Amino acid sequence: MNLDFQAVPLDMEPVMYAVPFFVLLIAIELYVSYKGQHDLYEKGEALSSIGMGLGSLVINILMKALAFAGYSFLYQYRLFDLGWHWWVWILILFADDFTFYWHHRLSHEIRILWAAHVQHHSSQTLNLATALRQSWTELLYKYFWWFWLPLVGFHPLMILMMMSVSLIYQFWPHTELVGKLPRWYEFLFNTPSHHRVHHASNIRYLDRNHAGILMIWDRMFGTFAEEDLKEKPIYGITTNITSLNPLVIVSHEYKNIWIDFKRAKTVGDKIRYLFLPPGWSHDGTDQRAKTLRNNLNKA
Repeated sequence: MNLDFQAVPLDMEPVMYAVPFFVLLIAIELYVSYKGQHDLYEKGEALSSIGMGLGSLVINILMKALAFAGYSFLYQYRLFDLGWHWWVWILILFADDFTFYWHHRLSHEIRILWAAHVQHHSSQTLNLATALRQSWTELLYKYFWWFWLPLVGFHPLMILMMMSVSLIYQFWPHTELVGKLPRWYEFLFNTPSHHRVHHASNIRYLDRNHAGILMIWDRMFGTFAEEDLKEKPIYGITTNITSLNPLVIVSHEYKNIWIDFKRAKTVGDKIRYLFLPPGWSHDGTDQRAKTLRNNLNKA
């Protein structure tokens, strides 16, 4: 199959078509939670997550338009003319997911990036509304990570559409109602079980399972962790915030970085507070995830 991309409308946005299904699934999860007394939802957190989602939607309209313009410029210098063949969609699935994995992983391992991404992890409950708790500031730079795709030869519209497909897929793993799925599916794909691990603050689960759609990258690069049914995930971050105000959710880690930045005595330490993993300190206990995990394993 070979499609003329000029015939594809530029305002085509898969996420817009998915919104009614998001609302329906949240309503179903709410009902099941209520009837089964699962207590999956906390009203304030759910409302703040929805507020974050609405804010990110507005910001993303502008950023996606800028990304399309930037990708279109780079596309002029593409190495290959890949077109819109069916096999190109398979290629971009892997290319997009590989890019997402590294963007997501480094957003956990570089503190200035974590300050943006932590906004998504700040909820102490995990449910489908949590999936809407999207970072506002991450959108300001996120699209830079995908710059290499138009240079290879993927059309800008195809890139943005695949990013939206990935975002839609990542909605449903944010739930506690779905247990383990068949082993072949758990091996290949991101699932609720894998994503519960990702949102947990338990030491053994920290900075694990960064997958978007495919679980293969975590398995290949050593960041995979199986959900242990004997150790229930504790959601949130290692030092939780109590505010439900979206502005506080957006800014709290930047404020923490600024406090550490001011108390650092050398320029080198100031830079390290920006680029080393969260938990590093120039004068205190090392609270980085890998250090905590190593100490746990030695105990």
